[in-house]
Amino acid sequence: MPTGRDPGPLTPLEAQAEHATLASEIAGHDRRYHQDDAPTISDAEYDALRRRLEALEAAFPHLKAAASVSVGAAPSGKFAKVRHKVPMLSLGNAMNEAEARDFVARVKRFLDWPAEKPLAITAEPKIDGLSLSLRYESRALAYAATRGDGAEGEDVTPNIRALMAAPDATIGIPATLPADAPDIAEIRGEVYLGHRDFAALNAKQAETGGKIFANPRNAAAGSLRQLDARITASRPLRFFAYGWGEMAGMPANTQFGMVEAFRAWGFPTNPLMARCESADDLLAHYRLIERERPTIGYDLDGVVYKVDELALQARLGFVARAPRWAIAHKFPAEKAVTRLNAIEIQVGRTGALTPVAKLEPITVGGVVVSNATLHNADEIARLDARIGDFVVIQRAGDVIPQVVEVVQDRRPAGSVRFEFPTLCPCALKTPVIREATSGGAEGAVRRCSGEFACPHQRIEHLKHFASRRAFDIEGLGEKQIAFFYDCPVEALRIREPAEIFTLQRRNEASIQKIENFEGFGKTSVAKLFAAIEERRRISLERFIFALGIRHVGETTAKVLARAAGEWPAFEAQAKRIAAADAEAIADMQALDQIGDAVTEAVAEFFTRAEAVAMVDRLAGELTIIPAEKPAAESPVAGKTVVFTGSLEKMTRDEAKARAESLGAKVAGSVSKKTDLVIAGPGAGSKLEKATELGVKVITEDEWLALIA
Repeated sequence: MPTGRDPGPLTPLEAQAEHATLASEIAGHDRRYHQDDAPTISDAEYDALRRRLEALEAAFPHLKAAASVSVGAAPSGKFAKVRHKVPMLSLGNAMNEAEARDFVARVKRFLDWPAEKPLAITAEPKIDGLSLSLRYESRALAYAATRGDGAEGEDVTPNIRALMAAPDATIGIPATLPADAPDIAEIRGEVYLGHRDFAALNAKQAETGGKIFANPRNAAAGSLRQLDARITASRPLRFFAYGWGEMAGMPANTQFGMVEAFRAWGFPTNPLMARCESADDLLAHYRLIERERPTIGYDLDGVVYKVDELALQARLGFVARAPRWAIAHKFPAEKAVTRLNAIEIQVGRTGALTPVAKLEPITVGGVVVSNATLHNADEIARLDARIGDFVVIQRAGDVIPQVVEVVQDRRPAGSVRFEFPTLCPCALKTPVIREATSGGAEGAVRRCSGEFACPHQRIEHLKHFASRRAFDIEGLGEKQIAFFYDCPVEALRIREPAEIFTLQRRNEASIQKIENFEGFGKTSVAKLFAAIEERRRISLERFIFALGIRHVGETTAKVLARAAGEWPAFEAQAKRIAAADAEAIADMQALDQIGDAVTEAVAEFFTRAEAVAMVDRLAGELTIIPAEKPAAESPVAGKTVVFTGSLEKMTRDEAKARAESLGAKVAGSVSKKTDLVIAGPGAGSKLEKATELGVKVITEDEWLALIA
């Protein structure tokens, strides 16, 4: 499907397949961007991927939990890891004025704010750089960390101190804070390179035979993440402060006031930040920045809007990956024309066949683009894309390189229509099946029927298992998994997850050692084994996510883990669901955002004897840590609550967000496991069910008093 297409006409199966493909693509781009400092697509193309993913999730809400995409990428392993006290999340995107206005309207609806009443929102340039968190303790810089995956970043303190101490320092970060600053203060912002500094750096690199950077963002990231702090100190990096993490005391009660406090403490802040009171004001400031963009002197990719009052930010809270109170309004997409050299078929973890356009490399917005997704056979047919065609590539808000159209008048003579394969490209040549939609019609998804027998699926499953949001095994990336899967020494092969944890024992018993193969050495092998040992203890939510059950993404895994508490309980429930136990199915479906798709996928997975045996072997190698228990001080921690009827003091979304922030589990239906029902005017069948089961029912006012 084209990225900009309204997903509404898609069937659930078509949406599911596209969603899984996008999630996989985004994860790979996150790693290359945040960890390797070597993106293969432009920011706009990446934004377009994200945007399409979110459009699918908006049209098919159950997909929100199916393949969650996190922020950033796992730390590279070159630096010590730092756990952020407050996660460094990303932002949602608005791609046009209508979506920017919708953001304001959405915030007002969530807060039940009168449409005509002004709402203060700040607008500031979105710098295209590298996010940094600076932690001050007793008003002295304690450490500096990159964003990493949002939860854990890299300790770059020596590099920041070297930049601060450089004779011609441009970074502008103070070593100490004034007496009016709190004892603990985490100041966050963006490290970047100006256009002139970037040109001078590349000129110097060319003179000395060093690496030539593709764009200022790559140069800034590569400069900050040098193992030799002296190299970092020689680079003219700069910094803008715009946010915060943990704070022992707040110097202001508004976003604008906080940034003003940072400026007073000595941090560089962006002079183009403004406070607005309407969507019209926001858009006027956006147009001003867009107009001045060529002369500003550093890279921007949009304008960020944030609700100004901190109390309202707290009420709005967060969704899975971003705050509700902020959004990035991106600048328009860029386009380019290049040749379609080939169409490659890739097989995903669930067997879905995805066509990928292999392009003649072209630079779009400072990034070399060589690949673009074609989504499925129907999209190829819609475009009538043929090998040898010239195609228009768009860097649009949230998707990776998107093929917008074929340039028909440049089509080479003798071109032929692309025939989608009927056999899987794996060695088994397993037949490809086309899944039916819920209505019985043919779906867009073609899937290899080989399941675990298909090498492509098994390899993709292993990649998923070792990926950053699953087991996050350092040193076991795509290349290493491909090597071990087909290792020349059969005793050293990895064909299923449990074999990762027996690899060291098998290596010790083998005459031929891993370290003797090209690309390995004693040091790298020792690090790999250490990384594997470190992951023998794994949280329940990561374990469930790593299993690769269809429809069970990161968010769903968290919900399931929190509900089950421990692995034996989840495993027992899953096996009961596989046996069509109605009570077990109802219990799982009562969880928020869990429906038929998840329970059917769990049943399908645990019905397969080979999958159950694989999981048993894996669990036998691990210690699975029970899910974290909610904060004990919350009166609703660990309780399952259901909201029904109309709420008058807050919107349903706000009530749900507040309950979850206090450790409650919000369910969509009432069962005997429900602890509390909050009933407003108009409560119907859920109230009747609660009364029938003897579940405690309270009013909205009683709920507010309880959680006060």
